[in-house]
Amino acid sequence: MPLTISVFGTGYLGATHAAGMAELGHRVIGVDVDEAKIARLSRGEVPFYEPGLPELLRKHVESGRLTFTTDATLAAAEADVHFIGVGTPQRKGEYAADMTYVDAVIETLAPLLTRPAVILGKSTVPVGTAARLAQRVRELAPVGDAAELGWNPEFLREGFAVEDTLRPDRLVLGVDKDRPGRIEEVAREVYAEILERDTPFLVTDLATAELVKVSANAFLATKISFINAIAEVCEVTGADVTELADAIGYDDRIGRKFLGAGLGFGGGCLPKDIRAFMARAGELGVDQALTFLREVDAVNLRRRQHVVDLATRLVGGSLDGARVAVLGAAFKPNSDDVRDSPALDVAGALHLRGAKVKVHDPEANANAAAVWPTLEFHDSVAAACADADLVVIGTEWRQFREADPAALAGEVAHARVIDGRNCLPVEDWQAAGWDYHGMGRFA
Repeated sequence: MPLTISVFGTGYLGATHAAGMAELGHRVIGVDVDEAKIARLSRGEVPFYEPGLPELLRKHVESGRLTFTTDATLAAAEADVHFIGVGTPQRKGEYAADMTYVDAVIETLAPLLTRPAVILGKSTVPVGTAARLAQRVRELAPVGDAAELGWNPEFLREGFAVEDTLRPDRLVLGVDKDRPGRIEEVAREVYAEILERDTPFLVTDLATAELVKVSANAFLATKISFINAIAEVCEVTGADVTELADAIGYDDRIGRKFLGAGLGFGGGCLPKDIRAFMARAGELGVDQALTFLREVDAVNLRRRQHVVDLATRLVGGSLDGARVAVLGAAFKPNSDDVRDSPALDVAGALHLRGAKVKVHDPEANANAAAVWPTLEFHDSVAAACADADLVVIGTEWRQFREADPAALAGEVAHARVIDGRNCLPVEDWQAAGWDYHGMGRFA
């Protein structure tokens, strides 16, 4: 049976979830304090790049199933279920997560709940947050205990967020085992279509649900940094980290995914989530349990500096006046997200060392220019590479992987390339005359 659902927060998570819930047949109200964002979404415009989302959003805005508003009172009055999808960024100058936006949703929504309601949090939060918020909801809501809160963490991959919303590999729901109430029943109604496909549905306590997302991210970050640490060893021994990863990846206890050596991870989730996880462990007095994540973070950042150092050597020992093309600014392909982007970080570091840096990204040029306005941004690979002394692959976009190395060799001043993502067909580039340098390969 279709429900009326509100989604508080219409950024990457909230807008995607709202459109996905509409696709599942529910009536959805997206709520945000940003009037400009609400106006754009109401016109069916997605304010960020995510494949498949613009079509889904327009479909349900035009059908009337999906609407957007700044009026929380309207959402509280009409919706049966309320999702929290706001950001939890890293606090400035600290590792801990900033809970300002999540707390603001509760302080705004709870006093408006005059009839029974279920609130489901999707934002990534420090363990213990849900129990605190559930108590606060009961204190503020006019209906008291009839206002219930559970936690339903998101597992979206940028570039695949629509798929992950509509066809998730699992659903996790955290409930207060002492006050289970209607939360599981309502969640099953929300996700009825997904559950009909036998999608695993794990119902657990609040703390476990909160820990699932950060634990998953910590594991993935560890796996990436592990192979990048091995790449450092490969580079001084002449071993090939890509062949090594293939070999260990056949072990089904390990698997090949996330064993791609390169510039490391970035984006709005993995870096800040593992840091917030460490901070929360310290608050709980178990910081030693997660000290390994400090080295995970350090290895990740060290790979960026490695590329800068390698670039310096390749152009003769000084970057002053060197012309460098950086292909990629987003932290990953199929995204325009430049938050903590290794590619953009490297471009900026090269620039600060005196290089003349030209950047091209298929989707992220505008966002990158807002962060680094002193870099040059170009609309094509050829324009960015014109007369370059060195080309750096920073993001593994398909357009870069499939570029014609022979044609590109005619654009540059010196055919040198640092494959920061180990994504290029090496033999083709070498056959076209390129001096190829991968990560953990061909020392």
